[in-house]
Amino acid sequence: MSEIKTPDVKSRRFRMTDYALIAMMILPFVVCILLKVLFTPAHEGVHIAGALIYLEIPAPVQPLIISESQVNSWGVIISILGLCLYLTHGLTAKAVCKRQLAAEWIVEKCQKLVDENMGDYFSTWAAFVAAILGLSALSSLSCLVGLFAPTGDVNVTAGWAILVFVLIMHYKFRGGFWNYFSGLFKPIPFFAPINLIGEFSTPVSMAFRHYGNVLSGAVVSSLMAAALGGLSRTLLGWLPGILGDIPFLRIGIPAVLSIYFDVFSGCMQAFIFAMLTMMNVAGAVPWEEWNARKEKKRLRRSAAAG
Repeated sequence: MSEIKTPDVKSRRFRMTDYALIAMMILPFVVCILLKVLFTPAHEGVHIAGALIYLEIPAPVQPLIISESQVNSWGVIISILGLCLYLTHGLTAKAVCKRQLAAEWIVEKCQKLVDENMGDYFSTWAAFVAAILGLSALSSLSCLVGLFAPTGDVNVTAGWAILVFVLIMHYKFRGGFWNYFSGLFKPIPFFAPINLIGEFSTPVSMAFRHYGNVLSGAVVSSLMAAALGGLSRTLLGWLPGILGDIPFLRIGIPAVLSIYFDVFSGCMQAFIFAMLTMMNVAGAVPWEEWNARKEKKRLRRSAAAG
C-alpha cells in the first residue's frame, strides 16, 4: 500500500507547490491594488498625479517616504521571483513540460543577446540582463491592472541608472585610475569639462529616457480616455435613460491605444534600457591599458618568484 501511495503523495506535493508559486505571482498585485484603492482620494474629471505616498517615517535629515512606486516595485520583484521558481520547478535532464521549454527559451535568448552585444568576457551577465528586462517590462505593464507603473517614477529609473553607472565606472577603472583621469583631457585639455559632463550624462539620459517615455504614454492615455468620455456625453447624451450616461466612445479605442503606449512602448523601453546597459558596460573596458597592467603584474610576480 505504501508503494502505491508514494507517487500520489509526490504528485500532490508537486501540485501544492505549483499553487503556492502561482499565488506568489498573483498576490503581490492584489495587495498593491487593494492599497491603491484604500489610499486613492475621491476625485472627479481628469486626474493625473504621481505615485501615492503610503507612509512617512521621521528621519534626522528628511522623512523616509514609502510611496506607491516603491511598493509596486517590490510587488513586481516578488512576482518575478515566483515566476522564476514556477518555471524551474521540477526541472529534468530532458524537457518534458512546456514551462521548462519556456524557461530554456528565455535563458537561450538572453544568453545569445549578451554574447552578441557584450562578447565572451561578459557571458555571465545573462542573468543580470534578464533581470533588467523582466523588472522593467513587468513594471511598465503593471499599469494594465490599474497600478502606478514604477517606471513612471524618475526615482526608480534613476536608481537603476545609478547602478549601471557604478558598473560602468568599475570597468573603466580597470585600466588604472591615472589612465582614466588623463583620458578626460584628451584630445586637448580644454575638453576636460566636456568629457566630465559626458560621463555623468549617461545615467541621466538613461533614467529620463525610460521615465519620460512611460510617463508620457500614461498621460496621453488618460487625456484621450477623458476626451472620449466628454465627446461621448456630447454626441450621445441625448439617448434615453441610463444609455446617455454610458461613455460608448471609450469602449475599445483606449484599449487600442494601450497596446502601443502601455504594451509595445513599455516592452520597447525595457529592451532599450537593457541594450544601453550592455553597450555602455562592454564599451567601458580599456582593453589595451588593462592588458598592459596585467602584463606588468605578471612580470613583477615572475621577477619576485625568480
